[in-house]
Amino acid sequence: MIIRKAKFNELTAQAKTIERLRCNLDLRNSTEDNSQRMLNALEPGTIVPIHRHRDSSETCICIRGHFEEYFYDDNGKLTGTVDMVPGGDVLNIEKGQWHSLKCLESGTILFEAKDGPYEPLGEEDIMKK
Repeated sequence: MIIRKAKFNELTAQAKTIERLRCNLDLRNSTEDNSQRMLNALEPGTIVPIHRHRDSSETCICIRGHFEEYFYDDNGKLTGTVDMVPGGDVLNIEKGQWHSLKCLESGTILFEAKDGPYEPLGEEDIMKK
Protein backbone atom coordinates (compact mmCIF):
# COMPACT_ATOMS: atom_id res chain seq x y z
CA MET A 1 0.00 0.00 0.00
CA ILE A 2 1.25 3.46 -0.88
CA ILE A 3 -0.37 6.29 1.03
CA ARG A 4 -0.27 9.45 -1.02
CA LYS A 5 -0.90 13.10 -0.25
CA ALA A 6 -4.48 12.78 -1.51
CA LYS A 7 -5.19 10.34 1.36
CA PHE A 8 -3.70 12.82 3.86
CA ASN A 9 -6.01 15.49 2.46
CA GLU A 10 -8.99 13.13 2.72
CA LEU A 11 -8.17 12.29 6.36
CA THR A 12 -7.81 16.00 7.17
CA ALA A 13 -11.17 16.77 5.55
CA GLN A 14 -12.78 14.00 7.63
CA ALA A 15 -11.16 15.20 10.85
CA LYS A 16 -12.60 18.68 10.29
CA THR A 17 -16.14 17.22 10.21
CA ILE A 18 -15.83 15.12 13.37
CA GLU A 19 -16.62 16.71 16.74
CA ARG A 20 -13.36 15.47 18.30
CA LEU A 21 -11.39 17.02 15.38
CA ARG A 22 -9.37 13.90 14.62
CA CYS A 23 -9.64 10.62 12.77
CA ASN A 24 -7.32 7.77 11.96
CA LEU A 25 -6.43 5.34 9.23
CA ASP A 26 -5.75 1.81 10.49
CA LEU A 27 -2.61 0.43 8.82
CA ARG A 28 -2.84 -3.11 10.19
CA ASN A 29 -3.01 -6.00 7.75
CA SER A 30 -6.09 -7.43 9.51
CA THR A 31 -7.96 -7.20 12.79
CA GLU A 32 -5.91 -10.21 13.96
CA ASP A 33 -2.66 -8.25 13.49
CA ASN A 34 -0.90 -8.03 16.87
CA SER A 35 0.31 -4.47 16.49
CA GLN A 36 -1.21 -1.05 16.22
CA ARG A 37 -0.10 1.10 13.30
CA MET A 38 -2.11 4.10 12.23
CA LEU A 39 -2.10 7.55 10.78
CA ASN A 40 -3.89 10.17 12.87
CA ALA A 41 -5.24 13.33 11.28
CA LEU A 42 -5.45 16.09 13.89
CA GLU A 43 -6.92 19.56 13.85
CA PRO A 44 -6.23 22.41 16.29
CA GLY A 45 -8.64 22.20 19.21
CA THR A 46 -8.70 18.40 19.41
CA ILE A 47 -8.54 17.27 23.03
CA VAL A 48 -6.07 14.49 23.84
CA PRO A 49 -6.26 13.86 27.59
CA ILE A 50 -3.18 13.07 29.64
CA HIS A 51 -2.95 9.30 29.39
CA ARG A 52 -0.58 6.34 29.51
CA HIS A 53 -0.20 2.92 27.94
CA ARG A 54 0.86 0.52 30.68
CA ASP A 55 1.46 -2.44 28.37
CA SER A 56 3.10 -0.75 25.39
CA SER A 57 5.58 1.83 24.32
CA GLU A 58 4.35 4.25 21.63
CA THR A 59 6.24 5.54 18.61
CA CYS A 60 5.15 8.85 17.04
CA ILE A 61 6.41 10.56 13.88
CA CYS A 62 5.07 13.84 12.47
CA ILE A 63 4.32 13.31 8.78
CA ARG A 64 2.72 16.68 8.09
CA GLY A 65 1.87 19.78 10.12
CA HIS A 66 2.97 20.55 13.66
CA PHE A 67 2.19 19.32 17.16
CA GLU A 68 3.74 19.35 20.61
CA GLU A 69 4.00 16.25 22.76
CA TYR A 70 3.87 16.77 26.54
CA PHE A 71 5.17 14.48 29.28
CA TYR A 72 4.00 14.37 32.91
CA ASP A 73 4.96 12.74 36.20
CA ASP A 74 2.50 10.70 38.30
CA ASN A 75 1.27 13.91 39.98
CA GLY A 76 0.39 15.62 36.70
CA LYS A 77 3.40 17.94 36.72
CA LEU A 78 4.70 18.76 33.24
CA THR A 79 8.18 17.27 32.92
CA GLY A 80 8.97 17.80 29.24
CA THR A 81 7.83 19.03 25.84
CA VAL A 82 8.91 17.93 22.38
CA ASP A 83 8.16 20.04 19.31
CA MET A 84 7.13 17.68 16.49
CA VAL A 85 7.51 18.67 12.84
CA PRO A 86 8.10 16.69 9.63
CA GLY A 87 11.74 15.66 9.35
CA GLY A 88 12.25 16.29 13.06
CA ASP A 89 12.37 13.97 16.04
CA VAL A 90 11.00 10.44 16.28
CA LEU A 91 9.43 9.80 19.67
CA ASN A 92 9.48 6.46 21.41
CA ILE A 93 7.36 7.00 24.50
CA GLU A 94 8.13 4.48 27.23
CA LYS A 95 5.54 2.11 28.66
CA GLY A 96 3.56 3.80 31.43
CA GLN A 97 4.72 7.35 30.62
CA TRP A 98 1.94 9.92 31.06
CA HIS A 99 1.63 12.06 27.92
CA SER A 100 -0.66 14.20 25.79
CA LEU A 101 -0.33 16.41 22.77
CA LYS A 102 -1.53 19.67 21.29
CA CYS A 103 -2.12 20.11 17.57
CA LEU A 104 -0.67 23.43 16.39
CA GLU A 105 -1.44 23.38 12.67
CA SER A 106 -4.43 22.42 10.56
CA GLY A 107 -3.76 19.35 8.42
CA THR A 108 -1.43 17.68 10.92
CA ILE A 109 -0.83 13.97 10.28
CA LEU A 110 1.12 11.74 12.62
CA PHE A 111 2.15 8.11 12.41
CA GLU A 112 1.63 6.14 15.61
CA ALA A 113 2.59 2.58 16.52
CA LYS A 114 2.03 0.54 19.69
CA ASP A 115 2.51 -3.07 20.76
CA GLY A 116 -0.33 -5.58 20.83
CA PRO A 117 -3.93 -5.41 19.67
CA TYR A 118 -6.01 -2.27 20.21
CA GLU A 119 -7.46 -1.88 23.69
CA PRO A 120 -9.41 1.21 24.75
CA LEU A 121 -7.89 3.17 27.62
CA GLY A 122 -9.35 2.38 31.03
CA GLU A 123 -10.24 5.11 33.50
CA GLU A 124 -7.06 4.32 35.45
CA ASP A 125 -5.02 5.26 32.37
CA ILE A 126 -6.53 8.73 31.91
CA MET A 127 -5.25 11.34 34.36
CA LYS A 128 -7.83 13.33 36.26
CA LYS A 129 -6.68 16.90 36.92
